[in-house]
Formats: sequence, C-alpha cells, structure tokens
Amino acid sequence: MATSTQAAAPAAYSGPSGASIAAILAGLSAVILGAFMSILDATIVNVALPTFGRVFQTSLQSLQWIITGYMLASAAVIPLSGWLSDHFGSKRVYLVALVLFTAGSALCAVATTAPMLVVFRVLQGLGGGMLMPVGMAILFRVAPHEKRGAVMGYFGIPMLLGPALGPVISGWLLEVASWPWIFLINLPVGIAAVVIGYRSLPSLPAEHTDTRLDVPGMLLGPVAFASLVFGISQSTEAGWTGASTLGGIAVGLVALVAFIARELAAPNPLIELRVFKSRDFALAIATQWLMVVGLFGTFFLIPVFLQQVRGYSPFQTGLISLPNALVAACTMPIAGRLFDKVGARVPVMIGLTIVMVSFWMLSHLSAATTVVDLLIPLAVMGGGMGMSMMPLGTHVLNSAPRNLVSRVTSLTGSCQNVVASLAIASFATLLQARFVANAAGGPMTVEAQATSFGDVYGAAMFVVVAAALMTLSLRRRSSPSGVSEPAREVVSSAV
Repeated sequence: MATSTQAAAPAAYSGPSGASIAAILAGLSAVILGAFMSILDATIVNVALPTFGRVFQTSLQSLQWIITGYMLASAAVIPLSGWLSDHFGSKRVYLVALVLFTAGSALCAVATTAPMLVVFRVLQGLGGGMLMPVGMAILFRVAPHEKRGAVMGYFGIPMLLGPALGPVISGWLLEVASWPWIFLINLPVGIAAVVIGYRSLPSLPAEHTDTRLDVPGMLLGPVAFASLVFGISQSTEAGWTGASTLGGIAVGLVALVAFIARELAAPNPLIELRVFKSRDFALAIATQWLMVVGLFGTFFLIPVFLQQVRGYSPFQTGLISLPNALVAACTMPIAGRLFDKVGARVPVMIGLTIVMVSFWMLSHLSAATTVVDLLIPLAVMGGGMGMSMMPLGTHVLNSAPRNLVSRVTSLTGSCQNVVASLAIASFATLLQARFVANAAGGPMTVEAQATSFGDVYGAAMFVVVAAALMTLSLRRRSSPSGVSEPAREVVSSAV
C-alpha cells in the first residue's frame, strides 16, 4: 500500500520562517569549524608526506596509506551517516564525529611509526567522513527556507579556503615547528567546535527512530564505495591495467550492484535511492556530477604545474593559489543570497560560464606563462566556483523530501567521492598521455609539459560546457515549503 513519506515520518524540524542568519550563527559557526578542520587537514597532510618519509624512514609508497587510509575510512562511513543521524539525532552524531576527528588528530601527533600513524588516520577518517554530510543536513534543516541559500553559501566557504590554506599552513609549520603540529593545530579548533556545537546546535528530533539498521546495506555500501575509490586512486600509480586498480574497481562494482539491488528492495534502506525517480533530483545531481568532474578533477593541475614545472615550494604554491580561494569565499555568500531570490539556474549558469572562461585562459599555458599570468584566470575561476557550487548543492537537497535530507546528504557525499576520484584519475591519465604526445619522442621540455597542462584544461572546459547546458533543465524555483513537489509525490508513491 502506498504510504506518504511525510505522514509516516515525524515532522521535520525547520528553522522559523523569517528568522535571521544571526539567530543560527553560533550553530552555523560550529558546523563551519568542523568542515574547515576536516578539509584543511587533508591538504596539510599531503604536503607533509616527504617529511614523514624522512622521519619514519619509510618509502613513499608505504606513506601513501596515510592518505589512502583516511580516504577509505571516510568513504566507508559516509553511507552510514544518514541512518545514524535519523536514528540517534543529527546533533549527537555530529558531536561524536567531531570528538573522533579531534581525538584522532591528537593520537596522530604522538605516533612513533608509520603504521601507527596510518591507524590513527583511519580513526580521523571515521570522524571526518561524517562531518560534511551530517553538518550539511543540520544546516539545511535549521535554516529558514527563504535564507537557506545564504546559509549554505557560508557553509561552502571552508570547502574552498581549506585546500588553498592547507599548503601555506603546512609549509609554515614544517619550517618553524615540527610535523606533529600539523595535527595539533586541529585540537583547539576541534575543542571549540565541540563546545559551541554542544551549546548552540538545536537538538534536532531523530527522523526514523523505529527503523532497523539495514545490515546487508551497511556491509555492501562501505565495501562498494571504499573499493571504488581505492581502485580508481591506484590507477595513477599502478595504471588502469594494474592488479590493484582492476581488483579494487571489480570488487567495488560487484558490491555496488548488490548494494543498489538491496537498497531498492529494502523497506528501510541505508541510502534512499528512490529519490532518483524524481526528475528534478536526477537532473540536478547529474548536473552536480558534471561540475564535480570539471572542477574537482582539475584541482591538482595548478599545484603540480607550479611545483614540477616551475619549481615552486608547496608554501609558495599555496600563496599563489590563495586568490582563487579568496575570490570564491567572497562570491559564495552572494550566490547564496541570489539563490534565495531567483533559484539555482541563474547563479549556477553564471558561475559555470565564468569557470569556462577561466579554463579557456588556462588552456593556453606555455613555457612563457608567469605567475602573474596565472593569477587572473585563478581569480576568475574562484568567482565561478563560488557562484555555482553551493546553489547547485542546495538545489539538489531542495529536490528531495525534507524527512530524507539526512539520507540524501550521505548519498550525494558517497557519489561525489567516487566521481571526484574517477575525474582526478582520468585527468591524470590524460595528462600523462599529453606529455608523451607533446614530447613527440624527444626530451620532456618545459614547453611540452606546460602545453600538456593546457590540453587537459581544454578537455575539462568541455565538461563544464556540458554541466552549463544541463543547468537549463533545473527548475527556476522550488516550492515554498522547500520541497520539490514532484519529488515528494514520486518518493511517497514509491515508499
């Protein structure tokens, strides 16, 4: 018998209509601190890998597990975050995630061997993997509908500042202090976030306390997403035909097929896949995936270009990349307010068009390109990212029923991990292929390397063009309640 999802579930908590952002500012700051801490930590650790190699006298291949262990733990726990939030309450789960991440940071700082550091990084990943999806779900539920875009815009700032500030902070700490401080820096931030969150975050009611844990889904989901992320990431080292690459992808695909079949048949699925029956949601998330491929898939290009081709240090690279993040941080709140007035289509189209222009400029990289030449396209790209990212993400959540928001954030987080990993690996493979083609059997000159980076940006530009065209399919405005009516009807009938 068809049963309305809205009727079956407790009423979703929502911030009071007409309330100001200042009314939820303390809770917003707790969520932003947590998100910023987890994103910043990832880029800080990447820069410190050579230092770990000298300290622990371990090969770079073994040290990759410091990053891979965190990545796999995050990918495994994201599918569970929705059920945990629905069952135990979002505030409680978010605070536990903060404690896990902060405790993991403290333990990493006292690690005496590389294997010990890997284990503590896994603990960090279990907490860090839940911070983004659970934090986003909390803000979406407490923000007044008419100011939801602005609130999510502020939440998006750490997503762009973290990757830019990470190399700067890491390089500075490694120069003036020692490697444990790249983890110890998380302690005051984490403790502050826990205290502020405990006092300020509302005790959101659990949505589905009577639902049983989907045990087969709990086992299959983490295996599927973690294996896919692992297999795809291995392609940059072992190649696409390497045993670790093929093995990881094969296990991931088999587990993913079984997971999808289970979730579609389960009465209380771990991840609610039936939201894809909504045309609004399916088109919105497909647009988001294309944008993730174009933007996140090319994040590594400029740092690699500056360090390998131009010879800059990680600290200098971080300083050069700062304009990108600063401009994005300035435009993101503007995009959020624009979203609240006109919906997602306008700011996302404007943002992706700006990104296209910046990618076109970067497709002309050459041996003569200077740092000054890079600053303009990087700043332009930051403006486009700030205008497009959070409006589209908020539109995706608006396209789902309110009482399924926790499940949808875990769904989008899991998918984005896989899509971003596939995009990075694909563009890295393309970059290697262009190196070979532009060298034309001769020595690898600076011109050949720079041209290869430009070629990859040219390819990524067409992905962004496809995302911009998909933007035309987005609804101009969501319903006044904050839920896409077609999505509510489709999911209600499916359930």
